[in-house]
Amino acid sequence: MRKTLVPILLLLALTAHAGDRDDIRREVAKRHDEAVARLQAWIALPSIAAENRNYPAGAEYMAKLAKDAGFQNVNILTTDGKPGVFATMDVGAPKTVGLYFMYDVKQFDPAEWTSPPLEAKLVDKPETGKVIVGRGAVNQKGPESAFLAALHAIRGAGKKMPVNLVLVAEGEEEIGSTHIGQLVRRPEVEAALRRTVGVFMPSAVQDPDGAVVVSLGAKGIAELELVSSGEKWGRGPSKDIHSSLKAMIDSPAWHLVKALDSLVSADGNTITIDNYPQPRPMSADEKAMVAAATKVKNEAQTMKSLGVHHWIDDLPFEQAQERLESQPTVNIEGLVAGYTGPGGKTVLPHRAAAKLDLRLVPDMKMADAVAALKAHLAKRGYGDIEVNVTGGYDPTSTPANARLIQAQSAVYKQWGIDPVLWPRNAGSYPGYVFTGEPLKLAAGHFGLGSGGGAHAPDEYYVIESSNPKVQGYDGAVMSFVDYLYELGR
Repeated sequence: MRKTLVPILLLLALTAHAGDRDDIRREVAKRHDEAVARLQAWIALPSIAAENRNYPAGAEYMAKLAKDAGFQNVNILTTDGKPGVFATMDVGAPKTVGLYFMYDVKQFDPAEWTSPPLEAKLVDKPETGKVIVGRGAVNQKGPESAFLAALHAIRGAGKKMPVNLVLVAEGEEEIGSTHIGQLVRRPEVEAALRRTVGVFMPSAVQDPDGAVVVSLGAKGIAELELVSSGEKWGRGPSKDIHSSLKAMIDSPAWHLVKALDSLVSADGNTITIDNYPQPRPMSADEKAMVAAATKVKNEAQTMKSLGVHHWIDDLPFEQAQERLESQPTVNIEGLVAGYTGPGGKTVLPHRAAAKLDLRLVPDMKMADAVAALKAHLAKRGYGDIEVNVTGGYDPTSTPANARLIQAQSAVYKQWGIDPVLWPRNAGSYPGYVFTGEPLKLAAGHFGLGSGGGAHAPDEYYVIESSNPKVQGYDGAVMSFVDYLYELGR
């Protein structure tokens, strides 16, 4: 009897959603302009942790967005850094879903943009459609606003939410989520998250050609700054001096360059830090995922979008993708010393600084990577160089059979998309606080729609797509509606 009852209940649930869906879809269309205006207003208020800009205003606005979307309990939580937001929505549903939001964005230089980064203008983008251009448009305010629009539409259509929600929003993602643990490990937040089936971050996962990849994790990261100075070194000048004096005085800038050179091989592509933590080799399943995904990815389009003409060592695309997934990296984000203005200025700088990020893969810990870097520098004669860690966290992984992941694939297939599994994002987000001890939850990213330019000028999020295979804003909203119903089923 029970075996017969389960398929009947499933059919009833699907039928009920089909009826609700039409009403909700009409509500989404009706509220389109309202939702886009909400996104534009959010982009106009950039919270930038690195510049200490718009705090606590950013958290207060995030809290208002949550309240307006129907969360009953919304609290701004203080940390030793920027505040976070914790909110819950209890509709008495059998299942509860966790949400991870970031309300902060990256820095920007308006001079580099063709459309002002805070005006969030709607712009016609060739071969893409109508897009909204602004800092945070795709990373992550666009997708997050689309998720909130889904909640507005469900309520506006007079439908009951299919799941309860627990929201954690932080304001330091773009500086390495330094205090995310202080949010998630608060007793009331941890207790609420324990009741969830997992945690997801609203995202725009569609490639420009409409393809969708379901990622099972993300690399970890350590962000840090190396500083070489005459004061700390005890050699070289304690202030900028005339460059002619280089003939008899050491250079802190060259000292830093030589230290950086010791971290990697001659081509800059292999880490040579002494006793550096070793990555876990790719499994057969992970290699199979990369092979399958490579078949549906367009190599020429990928290169064009990145502005490159070669992969490392001129590797074939599949091997380059394997390297992307399996290899840790030491990257120089920025390198500054002395005079950088127009023309020349003959100085011997007293200080040089390099900003680095260390990407980490499974079996590597951020603390171990930083410790190895410091020990390496000391052993090689660069112990005077300051290592200032600004943020970071360990890698994160979720099994492919987790309900959170299976629901993603099911929804994409409902939309006529055959998604491919991907071992992990090459980028990073602090999913470790959910997937690691003590919670050990599933975590991931979900959402139809597309965009580009994250961390770069002219960042955009697609509002009306000219490609029928790529969803615009309303399609992204409906994908979140379908995902919530699928998770609640």
